[in-house]
Amino acid sequence: MSQDNIPDYTETELWTVRSTLKERYGKEVETQLADTEVMLGSVGDMAWCPAIFWSAKGANFTIVKSGAKRFRAYFYYHPEHQLGTGIDSYDEIGDCVISVLQVEADHLRKQKISADQKPAQSDEDTPDKPDTSPIFWGD
Repeated sequence: MSQDNIPDYTETELWTVRSTLKERYGKEVETQLADTEVMLGSVGDMAWCPAIFWSAKGANFTIVKSGAKRFRAYFYYHPEHQLGTGIDSYDEIGDCVISVLQVEADHLRKQKISADQKPAQSDEDTPDKPDTSPIFWGD
């Protein structure tokens, strides 16, 4: 599948993303448009797809447009550990954005609860490897 078959984001889709982010965070959030290569269909079937990227509260988000009305969502704190919503694709961008924001918020809550339940470690018990857990910025 070539990039020519995947249309760019429409003004309505961009407005939907920006409006949803403004409602979620209470302020304008800068978004960036990009192209990203993703696997579509069978193994090895790669295509360049339009993407929207933004960062908020320590997390990075990407919505990939993989077809005329097909969207995928990802978020991450570190590029080598990307998380998704558990749904392969959405046919409405609004549902996609709301879902990725909710899954990320749920992930933060679980991380905080898990960290709160662990016993405190002394400096002697701390492993030598760096802490790569996400920073909790709160909701």
